[in-house]
Amino acid sequence: MDKNRVVIFDTTLRDGEQSPGATMTHDEKLEIAEMLDDMGVDIIEAGFPIASEGDFRAVSEIAKRAKNSRICGLARANFADIDRCAEAIKHAELNRIHTFIGTSPLHRAIPNLTMDEMADKIHETVTHARNLTENVQWSPMDATRTEWDYLCRVIEIAIKAGATTINIPDTVGYTAPAESADLIKRLIETVPGADEVIFATHCHNDLGMATANSLAAVAGGARQIECTINGLGERAGNTALEEVVMAMKTRNDIMPWHTGIDTKKIMAISRRVSTVSGFLVQPNKAIVGKNAFAHESGIHQDGMLKNPENFEIMRPEDIGLSGTSLPLGKHSGRAALRDKLEQLGYEIGDNQLKDVFVRFKDLADRKKEVFDDDLIALMRTDDANDVLKLKTLRVVCGTGGPADATLVMEIDGEEKTAIESGDGPVDAAFKAIRQLHPNKAHLELYQVHAVTAGTDAQATVSVRLSEDGNVATGESADTDTVVASAKAYIHALNRLLVRRGKLGDGADTKEVSYKDLA
Repeated sequence: MDKNRVVIFDTTLRDGEQSPGATMTHDEKLEIAEMLDDMGVDIIEAGFPIASEGDFRAVSEIAKRAKNSRICGLARANFADIDRCAEAIKHAELNRIHTFIGTSPLHRAIPNLTMDEMADKIHETVTHARNLTENVQWSPMDATRTEWDYLCRVIEIAIKAGATTINIPDTVGYTAPAESADLIKRLIETVPGADEVIFATHCHNDLGMATANSLAAVAGGARQIECTINGLGERAGNTALEEVVMAMKTRNDIMPWHTGIDTKKIMAISRRVSTVSGFLVQPNKAIVGKNAFAHESGIHQDGMLKNPENFEIMRPEDIGLSGTSLPLGKHSGRAALRDKLEQLGYEIGDNQLKDVFVRFKDLADRKKEVFDDDLIALMRTDDANDVLKLKTLRVVCGTGGPADATLVMEIDGEEKTAIESGDGPVDAAFKAIRQLHPNKAHLELYQVHAVTAGTDAQATVSVRLSEDGNVATGESADTDTVVASAKAYIHALNRLLVRRGKLGDGADTKEVSYKDLA
């Protein structure tokens, strides 16, 4: 075996599925197993066959379908578990029985076994497993809290009984990286026969150190990492497959190890596991979180546009993403806004960008994230050259009576104020507009829809007006529906001014004074 080759043992379908609420259906387990097999996972721990008839059937079917991976089943240290496991995995061309027992003082107390009684049980059960398959993995559960001399003793017994892989679990995530590396190194140097087997590491994330502990164990001599997709697992979860694989790929200068994993398939399986397990990936999770390749800060976005290596140590394409995300928010700068608008097909000059940027910042202060559709709506309401402009609007409404609107509108550069009451806030706002700009326009259409999801979503309002045979449509977007309505109404009025005969078809309102149109 290549001394730098690290075997990936994925237990998403066993340890991962043990997360409360993460139970998968039969078909979902088969689907995830197929994806794991396809991406190059060396060993798939497909389940705990004796746990239920459903788990047995899933492991058995996965064993039949596997094309590349070794299929493993879990068994406690008793003959019934081991026999059931052997039956489930027998159809796999490559298979493994993984049997375990808790060896720490706390775990020895559960079955109430003495050290000698447990040692005998380990010898009997590992021997039995080896008689059923040539590939046997043995784990001393809670190894990192087991007495050193006893741990060495039982590992030697398991090796002599025929175990081919010795897994050292940090069952409660208690170990620190330096301890993890030292433990594996000392076991390999101390236990007779250790050089004839593969040592594995299985780390839990209770203190947030699972990935660090796993990589440290490899530095100590382990050559198998047990992990799950998205770090799914009991309590705080396990070592995440994507983290250890990408750490080795990215830092091969200090971690000269490698695996057979096709990293370009990581994001696809991460999203699928998240869906079928019901465990959403936290946005800031390493590698596969929504924000892992996202940059909102203006400084970061500008640096990314100049050279992605300024703020990314790996390429999003390496895990199957199409590219970096530059989500726009209140921290974003002009460079990112211009880049996003260009992606959306808008070519704008510096002066227009300055105006749009001001309105973008105003929107970003009211929304957590500005989406593409928000920007499109923003560009559709560019009213820099309009004769009529909304300056401020305040509406009071409720169950006690009519709504009152106080509106300030700029008309040809001069600000004017109106106060009106109406049957609801939109009606009151429209009446205030008509007070300041009397007109005979008929409201033919008033339509509201949300641009994006969420309670902070922008509302896009469309208004269609007709006057003396001229028809004009106005549209505006705002997180306040009433404000969007007033802006859309004013926008339509501006378009009607353009269409009046004094201006002619296609004229721009900036060329004519409002006084000429009265």
